[in-house]
Amino acid sequence: MIATRTTPVRDTVLYDGQCRFCRSQIALLRRLDLGGSLHFTSLHDPAVPEVFLELSRDDLLAQMYVIDTAGRARGGAEAVRYLSRKLPLLWPLAVLLHIPGTLPLWQALYRFVARHRMRIAGSCTEGTCRLPE
Repeated sequence: MIATRTTPVRDTVLYDGQCRFCRSQIALLRRLDLGGSLHFTSLHDPAVPEVFLELSRDDLLAQMYVIDTAGRARGGAEAVRYLSRKLPLLWPLAVLLHIPGTLPLWQALYRFVARHRMRIAGSCTEGTCRLPE
């Protein structure tokens, strides 16, 4: 977990808005966020580097982050675990994600999917479905 100086009014999800796979997962999260408790922002928004100084572009490209209203930033599997507790429709998933001792497994799985997200998303006509080298 990373402490940021920013304390957003709503929990903020930072994601790769140029990634087709990421956008589809965010669309799903928007539908699951029945109470509208989350704010979604692409890491490519020009304000992100200014508002969240503690998170490097490389960090943001590597994994999704959720910054809670206290300014705590959780990335990758920890962000997914946090969201599974925050969104009632994900509570059944929370039970699985919070089995003691399983976080390293979820982190490895998250990193694998994140590294291969451009392949998982399929071909792309926007020309943005490539990770920077």
